[in-house]
Amino acid sequence: MNCPNCSTSDTKVLDSRPTEEGNAIRRRRECDKCGFRFSTYEEIEILGLSVIKRDGTKQAYIRDKLEAGIRKPFEKLEYDSAAIRKIVSSVEQEIQKKARDNCITSREIGDIVMKQIKKTDKVAYIRFACVYRAFEDVEEFKLELQKL
Repeated sequence: MNCPNCSTSDTKVLDSRPTEEGNAIRRRRECDKCGFRFSTYEEIEILGLSVIKRDGTKQAYIRDKLEAGIRKPFEKLEYDSAAIRKIVSSVEQEIQKKARDNCITSREIGDIVMKQIKKTDKVAYIRFACVYRAFEDVEEFKLELQKL
C-alpha cells in the first residue's frame, strides 16, 4: 500500500479490525519513511459475475455502477459515504446469495436495491422507485406511497 503523503510503498499495518457491519476490514497503517498514518478498508469483491440486462444482453458486474445508482436517491439527504457503503455491501451480499451460475438479472438487482433503500429511508426509496419502476401516471405513484 502506497503512502498517500509521500507515495512510498513501505507502509506497515498497526492495527486491523472488522468494520461494524463485519463485511470489511479496517487497517490502520503507518508509513516507514515519513511516519504518516492512514486507514485502508478491505472489502469482498465479486468476481466473474455477469448481469443480464432487460434486453437480454450480458454485462460484467461493476460495483461502481451499483454504488452510483444507490447514491443518486440519497442526494441532498443527510447520509454520509459510510452509510451508502453499508447499503452497497448489504446489496452485494444479497446478490451473491441470489446469483445462479455467476449470473443475475438487472431486475433482481433492482429489487434487492429497492428493499435495502426502503429499510434505510422512505424518501430515497420513493426517488429510486420513480426511476426504477418508471411510473406511467400519478395513480401508480400514489399506490406506491400508500404501501409505505
